[in-house]
Amino acid sequence: MAYLLLFAVAIWAGAQNALAGGGSFLILPTLMFTGMDALAANITSCVALFPAQVATGWTGRSHARGVGALTLAWLFVICIIGGAIGAVILLETPRGLFARLVPWLVLFATGLFAWGSFFRKPGEAEGHLSPAGAGFIQFLIATYGGYFGGGAGFLMVAALTMAGQAVRIASATKNVLAGVMNASAVVIFLFSPDLHWEQALVTAAGATIGGVGGAHLIHRIDEKILRIFIVVIGSLLTVGLFLKAP
Repeated sequence: MAYLLLFAVAIWAGAQNALAGGGSFLILPTLMFTGMDALAANITSCVALFPAQVATGWTGRSHARGVGALTLAWLFVICIIGGAIGAVILLETPRGLFARLVPWLVLFATGLFAWGSFFRKPGEAEGHLSPAGAGFIQFLIATYGGYFGGGAGFLMVAALTMAGQAVRIASATKNVLAGVMNASAVVIFLFSPDLHWEQALVTAAGATIGGVGGAHLIHRIDEKILRIFIVVIGSLLTVGLFLKAP
């Protein structure tokens, strides 16, 4: 019964990750419900969501873009390095500091995205984040993503839209970068004794189905609705994270 619940939640989480991010916040408590502690759930979630991230990113790969002089290839390199650093930090240090930072990061990203989507003047549509700034922020997000990952996709959409990408392009780029970012972390986590393979396989199957469906939905939903959807998810995530913050 617990595995059926995990599979169903994984489908929704995969679709949510494709559209806006934050799906891992659904997976983590569900994995813990199956009997593992928070650290094991975090590691298992990272590995389990990786196939879905690859499938989702591949589905929408033709829409992914770089940011000016910061090409998609350079974003790949940044994500691989940052993801590996974050994974090493997770295995070597307590997660208390990052856990306390998560609500503030998602709050900042939500406010940033909402401002860029609904309050920015038309003449400012090109964005205010330079390619260098976008690259630096992406490195920080990738490091955070390799460590914990919750809300990393949402942070990427916020940063990419502030660098001038349209929300659909930013969502597609985020989906591609999420898989690249987690690739190095997954390689490290595969050797961890905290990885629970049965739960990981069930989660991977459900999240892949939801992720591919969500990737197709990105290009069929009105952009204004998508922006509202992302802001609502970010707001709910922020409230939930502050309520659960240590």
